[in-house]
Amino acid sequence: MIEQLLDVAEMIAAFAGGAFGAALGPLPAFIFTGFMVIAGEAAVLVDPDAAAITNQIAFGPPFSPAISFAGGVAATAYAARKGYIDTDFDYHEAKNIAYALGTKPDVLAVGGAFGILGYWLVVASAELGMPYDPIAMGVVLSALFHRLILGYSIIGKVRGSGILDMTPFEREERRTATDGGQKQAHADGEAQAGTDATTTAAATQQARFSVEPWLPHQYHWSHVAMIGLVAGILGAYVGIASGSAFLGFGISAASLVFLNCGVEKVPVTHHITLPAATAGMAVYIPATGGIAESAPVAYDSAALLANTGLEVALIVGLVFGIICALFGEVFQRTFYAHGDTHVDPPAAAIVFGTFLVAVLYVAGVFPTTVWVPWF
Repeated sequence: MIEQLLDVAEMIAAFAGGAFGAALGPLPAFIFTGFMVIAGEAAVLVDPDAAAITNQIAFGPPFSPAISFAGGVAATAYAARKGYIDTDFDYHEAKNIAYALGTKPDVLAVGGAFGILGYWLVVASAELGMPYDPIAMGVVLSALFHRLILGYSIIGKVRGSGILDMTPFEREERRTATDGGQKQAHADGEAQAGTDATTTAAATQQARFSVEPWLPHQYHWSHVAMIGLVAGILGAYVGIASGSAFLGFGISAASLVFLNCGVEKVPVTHHITLPAATAGMAVYIPATGGIAESAPVAYDSAALLANTGLEVALIVGLVFGIICALFGEVFQRTFYAHGDTHVDPPAAAIVFGTFLVAVLYVAGVFPTTVWVPWF
């Protein structure tokens, strides 16, 4: 593992990937991940030897979410702390992941440094054979690290009746001052200095919402469960039809181009389609041929849900879709809504969903984990 962690070529590429993610902006960089996954998985259907597009580009240093997206998120948090971002964003500027950070050297250097950190985190999980998606875990851990390193609170100040309470947002309650190194806005337009003297634009910014849901159009429990149901079915179906657990993820990620362009109420679903596709394929695929041959663990034909029909596989995808959607919502209410920077709920949901696939394999329910590593 040490040799892999200290692979100089990969570290150099990861630095560039993290810096490039910062330059493009975290969300645009992630959208490119989706496009590259679609291209890579389509290419594999034509030529099985074309896996490098997905493995080395989409999930490698150029666009791995743990490198380019996470590096961009950290750079955004740094740029906001330094007062470099001045937009009309409703939340803290450190959460403005659709914003391209351009070419400022120190910002790109931070993105590059966290790109290397993301690479290390992924390698550590993969080399240890941890039973979850190592890239998604890299995204989650990188965000927690950037909060610690850059001086942000891990959770933030909880407002409302509890950590899961979103009603202050529904009542449009505002904080008395903008937090996280910004300045307080006064009625006369004069600014009172905050904790970071470098911040300038926030002086006239309206006080932030007391609670900031990750997606204002996708946080009600019933809405989250419903999109989980729908995207879970579709994710499982696309996975089974194509033989690729990742194609639905790529489609979901690419669809965020509309959200990035300002189309309202576009749902975020990649944390639903990937676990749902994996779970659906786990119970549907036959004991020989296809993905079962390359699965990281042996295929257990005696498992409770081995070799089911398509209907059962789609129901399994539906259940996983709902579970992962709701887990993502719990995570955002805990780590995103009260904090100052972006911590990614979909990545956390993917970690949970893929870990659940591994647990069900060990419990004798699933016959394989498809692609999820196991000890």
